[in-house]
Amino acid sequence: MTDLDKRLSLTAFTDRIESGMTVGIGGWGARRKPMALVRALLRSGADELTVVSCGGPDVGLLAAAGRIRRLVAPFVTLDSVPLEPHFRAAREAGTLAFEEWDESLFLSGLTAAAHRLPFLPVRGGLGSDIPRRNPRLRTVTSPYPDGEELLAAPALTMDVALVHMNRADIRGNGQYLGPDPYFDDLFTEAAEHTYLSCERIVDRFTGPPQSLLVQRQNVTGVLHTPRGAHFTSCAPDYGRDEAFQRAYVRAAADPSAWREFTARFLSGGEDAYQQAVDEHQTRTEAAR
Repeated sequence: MTDLDKRLSLTAFTDRIESGMTVGIGGWGARRKPMALVRALLRSGADELTVVSCGGPDVGLLAAAGRIRRLVAPFVTLDSVPLEPHFRAAREAGTLAFEEWDESLFLSGLTAAAHRLPFLPVRGGLGSDIPRRNPRLRTVTSPYPDGEELLAAPALTMDVALVHMNRADIRGNGQYLGPDPYFDDLFTEAAEHTYLSCERIVDRFTGPPQSLLVQRQNVTGVLHTPRGAHFTSCAPDYGRDEAFQRAYVRAAADPSAWREFTARFLSGGEDAYQQAVDEHQTRTEAAR
């Protein structure tokens, strides 16, 4: 790999993740999550992580494996399933610390970190229970004649950020082709290092300039992971695999079923996972 070629293997990626790190995970709920990178984290020894995420099955899988020490998130959902089941179980058991932010504060915290500011003054959250339940949130007083009291959204700084794009080049530029950028660009700007997985590596990008979301100067490594967001959606390349998600939710409800699910889908590498997914899809279609 040269300075212009940032391609990495999944093994090289996990070698760079250490226990105790703060890991930001892009995407939104069950949409365009860097699941191949999350599955690689599961195969690594990294634990005691602080995870920053608009959470979905990324949080669920890491929580189920006991890898999260603290979670910073506005929500954890599978979209068509309102509350991620492993997150629910972890909260009920008290096995992870949860720092709840609303979406506007979360956006402001990422923006502050991206601009290397300690906080951003915002009005969002004032008058709600969020500051009462989150003692890290403080208020500040405007230094100008208005003297307005504002909420100080602290910077959400991260050691590493993980994002998934539809297309990328070997230098680390990333393009999304779906309906929403989510907060992925801010994750990459707020983190010390970013690892970008993608459906396809291209020599040239086509499409509107605003779809070029991730800039190469913010990216440490590029990983080619076709279907790497599965079972979340990665529009327009593919939608969310609802049949697989239903199997995931059913398995999460029973420890024995979850052990079987883990052995079937998560015990091997990424190639083994994708093969098991293909077999599951074939059986599901045959049963219809």
